Amino acid sequence: MIPRPAPLPDFLIEPVVRLALAEDLASAGDVTTAACLLRDRHQSVRLTARTEGVLAGLDCVRIAFRALDAEVRFEPHRSDGDTLEPGAAVATVSGSARAILAAERTALNLVCHLSGVATLTRAYVDAVADLPVRIADTRKTLPGLRGLQKYAVACGGGLNHRHSLADAILIKDNHIAACGGAAAALQTALERRGHLTSVEIEVDDLDQLGEVIGLGPDVVLLDNFTIPDLKKAVDLVAGRARIEASGGVNLQTVRAVAETGVDVISVGALTHSAPVLDLGLDAA
Repeated sequence: MIPRPAPLPDFLIEPVVRLALAEDLASAGDVTTAACLLRDRHQSVRLTARTEGVLAGLDCVRIAFRALDAEVRFEPHRSDGDTLEPGAAVATVSGSARAILAAERTALNLVCHLSGVATLTRAYVDAVADLPVRIADTRKTLPGLRGLQKYAVACGGGLNHRHSLADAILIKDNHIAACGGAAAALQTALERRGHLTSVEIEVDDLDQLGEVIGLGPDVVLLDNFTIPDLKKAVDLVAGRARIEASGGVNLQTVRAVAETGVDVISVGALTHSAPVLDLGLDAA
């Protein structure tokens, strides 16, 4: 059973939702709704799944509507991390028609995108579910949405990589070039790190892996290795570090990568290329 992440606190979600609402309402507000509806008009709508997928970002919907009218009633029928079938009722929203209509697109943009991230993540997780490997995201996220996107990855059963540059030391190819070599970069980082800070180093081939594995990195990142070289790398590391594979992994190749014996497979596409999940708001 895939564990559910703890919900994000509202204060982390609200700035994103309010920024999106401000972008949509601009300086004049929703002129269409203002022109068509009396101020006291009441409406009830239902958020419904139109295709199969995994739900994430439901709190964005609640916060979007209540940001425009605190009296709007939000009744969830499903929870983040739930698998949705077509036609599934996700939530019912009722209250001021003006608030509901004005916030509708912001609410849908966020919940459809985040549910798409969770759905794509679940597809990767399911593809390797019987193997001792984890699927992880990357920092290839949309500016301003990292916390929400990584939460959506967790809803899909994925593992979060670094949330920021401050989380861990990850020595990549440009660091190595600037330091004059992989071994030099790693040795310096190991000497300077804090006692709670882990160190990962990215390597491009087996020779580079051989240079650094004896120095004691916590994790080695095998970047764009072939399947045969991944197997050789697992044998070379021999349990001395955790092994992450990355670079061009897709749903057609992820299982072959997992079968080499790596510990983690990181996939940038989870956040930068996930298609939206089709959810709609219809009159209840």
